[in-house]
Amino acid sequence: MATPPKRVLIAADKFKGSLTAVEVAERVTAGLRRGAPRGGEGLRIEALPVADGGDGTVDAAVAAGFERRTARVTGPLGGPVTAAYALRGSTAVVEMAEASGLRHLPEGVFAPLTATTYGSGELLRAALDAGARTIVFGVGGSATTDGGAGMLGALGARFLREDGTPVAPGGGALRDLATADLSGLDPRLADTEIVLASDVDNPLTGPKGAAAVYGPQKGASEDDVAALDAALAHYARVLERAVGTPAAEYALAPGAGAAGGIGYGALLGLGAAFRPGIEVMLDVLGFATALAGADLVITGEGSLDEQTLHGKAPAGVAAAARARGIEVVAVCGRLALAPAALGSAGIRRAYALTDLEPDPSRCIAEAGPLLERTAQRLAADFLT
Repeated sequence: MATPPKRVLIAADKFKGSLTAVEVAERVTAGLRRGAPRGGEGLRIEALPVADGGDGTVDAAVAAGFERRTARVTGPLGGPVTAAYALRGSTAVVEMAEASGLRHLPEGVFAPLTATTYGSGELLRAALDAGARTIVFGVGGSATTDGGAGMLGALGARFLREDGTPVAPGGGALRDLATADLSGLDPRLADTEIVLASDVDNPLTGPKGAAAVYGPQKGASEDDVAALDAALAHYARVLERAVGTPAAEYALAPGAGAAGGIGYGALLGLGAAFRPGIEVMLDVLGFATALAGADLVITGEGSLDEQTLHGKAPAGVAAAARARGIEVVAVCGRLALAPAALGSAGIRRAYALTDLEPDPSRCIAEAGPLLERTAQRLAADFLT
């Protein structure tokens, strides 16, 4: 390049299953230093780990200066788990997967019909107790398909069967729901701005709904998917009787089907506003300020594929950088996008670990050293 970049901003997401976003930034930094002329003398490297609302969102907020807080809450199977959220002033970042995510299930164990979001409601309540009055609620990576009923229950809503007893936890039990009462919801919610941050815009039910699209990832069989979809549709009808037509409208709204339908519960019960997760997180993390003065942005995630183009972190980072006229390159474990698709997303070039190690299992096991070597290659191409 005629004029080598002097300031590099690393704004990458995690490599799921191998490296956190913070570790990605550390490895890329080390590789750039080794690959740049004179050991990187005169090169300024800044790291801003990013996330799109799913796994790693709290970690990204903490890396950006938020304080990590923890709470003991109910896990998706009903047992206690320790969950983290991030707090800075009166703004909290709450990640539902911390309380209700697949990460809390034993390996090979799924509970598609009975997993609950109750702990996510407890985690939101902990943020309210800590003084949060703006909450970014990142949803993704859930073990649940209960439409957010568990979450709302933890915040004061009541979901009862015909005999007046509470419905059992999980999405499957919503088929027994007879009445819903949201009048007991925590009154602080009315004075709290809640942003639903998600990278999916699915409705609650139907062929593109929470159960049909994401249920199989949570262990749901074909019969389970049908049962969950019917139960969620019934849930929405009961809520329509309780609160009126908004319940039906929210069921069709973008993001209602996020994280097993917890998006629906957040939109309807918490008064949340839906925004693409990466847009929200870039605002919260101060990306615009970090971007100022950058000559090159390095983004990435574990797999650059078609999903990346639909609201994932690298696409959001690239769009924001391109708007400022800043060049973007990407690192990834696996690359499944053609150069034209990368270019359309604002990414000039992508470097994959599989270029160095074709075996995916070894790529995952040796992701750190491979990423450093990849960053050295990148430095040779863009920093010399």
